[in-house]
Amino acid sequence: MEDFISIDRMHEILDEIAQDIPRDFYKGLSGGIVLLPDAKLHKEAVNDDLYIMGEYHRSRMGKYIKIYYGSFKKVYPYLDEANLKEKLRHTLIHEFTHHLEGLSGLKDLEVEDEIMINEYKSRFKD
Repeated sequence: MEDFISIDRMHEILDEIAQDIPRDFYKGLSGGIVLLPDAKLHKEAVNDDLYIMGEYHRSRMGKYIKIYYGSFKKVYPYLDEANLKEKLRHTLIHEFTHHLEGLSGLKDLEVEDEIMINEYKSRFKD
């Protein structure tokens, strides 16, 4: 099995993906996209098995997207670069959707995310 890509390589891939995203999507995203080395466990994780790949943040510091390198490494250690790039693209588009919905006052994706978390948690109920 190959070693997981370096954080520097993931940053390069993230930059490539970000360049393909329409410029209009960046409106109001004052903090841009940040790649962090961390793995972030979801607060609702039952067996330390639910990691956050990315997050959209709105704060007084601005609006920005966090991508967690460590979470990708924990969840997808077996993926080759091409497949990892698709997972990264999916995550980035997901977070941009939160951003665009936030600009327009919609919360459809937040509701969808909550449904998915509830379905996840229901698998562990007696």
